Amino acid sequence: MNENNSNVLELSVSEISQTLKRMVEDNFSYVRIRGEISGYRGTHSSGHAYFSLKDQKARIDAVIWRGVMNKIRFKPEEGMEVIATGKLSTFPGSSRYQIIIERLEPAGVGALMALLEARKKKLAEEGLFADERKKALPYLPKVIGVITSPAGAVIRDIMHRINDRFPCHVLIWPVRVQGDTCADEVSTAIDGFNQLGNDASKNAANMPRPDLLIVARGGGSIEDLWGFNEENVARAVAASEIPLISAIGHETDTTLIDFVSDRRAPTPTGAAEIAVPVKKDLIYMVDDQGHRLKQAIRRLLEYRQQNLLAAKRGLPKLNELLMLPRQKLDQAIFHLQGALKNGTAQKRNQFERIAARLSSNMLKQNIASTKNDIEQLSARLKLSAKVEIKQKKLMVQNIGKLLSSYSYKGVLRRGFALVLDEAGQTLKSVKKAKQNSVIQVRLADGEFAATVGLDGAVLDKSSNSAKKTTLVKKTQVTSKKPSKNDKQGNLFD
Repeated sequence: MNENNSNVLELSVSEISQTLKRMVEDNFSYVRIRGEISGYRGTHSSGHAYFSLKDQKARIDAVIWRGVMNKIRFKPEEGMEVIATGKLSTFPGSSRYQIIIERLEPAGVGALMALLEARKKKLAEEGLFADERKKALPYLPKVIGVITSPAGAVIRDIMHRINDRFPCHVLIWPVRVQGDTCADEVSTAIDGFNQLGNDASKNAANMPRPDLLIVARGGGSIEDLWGFNEENVARAVAASEIPLISAIGHETDTTLIDFVSDRRAPTPTGAAEIAVPVKKDLIYMVDDQGHRLKQAIRRLLEYRQQNLLAAKRGLPKLNELLMLPRQKLDQAIFHLQGALKNGTAQKRNQFERIAARLSSNMLKQNIASTKNDIEQLSARLKLSAKVEIKQKKLMVQNIGKLLSSYSYKGVLRRGFALVLDEAGQTLKSVKKAKQNSVIQVRLADGEFAATVGLDGAVLDKSSNSAKKTTLVKKTQVTSKKPSKNDKQGNLFD
């Protein structure tokens, strides 16, 4: 080991990395690099963008912080040639150097035109420019939605032209027509107008849905108009359910939405002229059409009147028309009279033939035969009635015998008695007999009244307690037999 190197200051990796970082940033604090974007995948979740710039021989890493990314007028794309302005720095974690971009712009108009052509080709292949998908514009829209800057001359020109031609309801959706947020604001406005009137729209309660949309901006450079060349704007125009007129720049300016829109206007004023007709011209046209219609009706009536007169002259006279029908009527009357006479004679002959057969003897025979039939039927009816009465009488007798067998009177004849309380109800238990109450005892040959009394006590064999027994004392005897009207009871109830 060389002894002369023993006095060299030792540095850590971090120290040497920081030293290199300061040297690079001090010597390259402001640089402009021209290159092609490579490895661009959009912004990170943090809002920063990481990619590379390259040419035919070299590559350098690039970083755009979130605050700078929001200020860029166009969206970086893969393969786009740009000019990046910023400062060089290092990333100690991987020993790489990189450019921190503070400003990014296309590398001339040629780069933007190349990017525009690539987008046009892509959207054309998807069918967004096809004529068959373009919608027809309403002839007389009631509501027009205008998407433009509210502070420019464009909106004044559009309103002035609409009011001159045919005043109608105009809704203005203010947007920035230039800058980094232009594309997003325009696409949001198109989608917002399409949402008006839908159930999902919360702000559409008092705002009608436009019948026609106009996207307008004044003239400018390709960089100024670049927001209308963004893909999200073109797709929003293609997805619009409302017919849309694009009016971007002057007549020579062409943007991407001009190919997607349903109609392209050369200027914003031209868009207003396309949107509504001239009211005076319409009034004149209606008056002219009304006048021409009146003339046509008058000529038609004259023509029909001439035809009617000509047809009238060709018709035969009334007497000539009725001559033949009258002759036919006379012939029919003549034939009818003869037919009536013949019919009457035939009916008279038939009646005479029938009357000859209706003699008095024949009538007497018919009456006798009928009387004989009636007598036979009457005899059969009497015999049938006697048999029926006999059967019914036998049935009644059998039912009476059956009823007598169920009567309590038969039971009384066998030595039993029927006891009734004071209410005339059957007394079925001594427990229900009230002391000193009068009861009726009915036997087979009569009935008598008795008073319920109390006498002596009887011991219950099942317990030591004494129970009082109800005795009956006879008070009056009568030999009155039960009448037929007495209610028939059942001793077994």
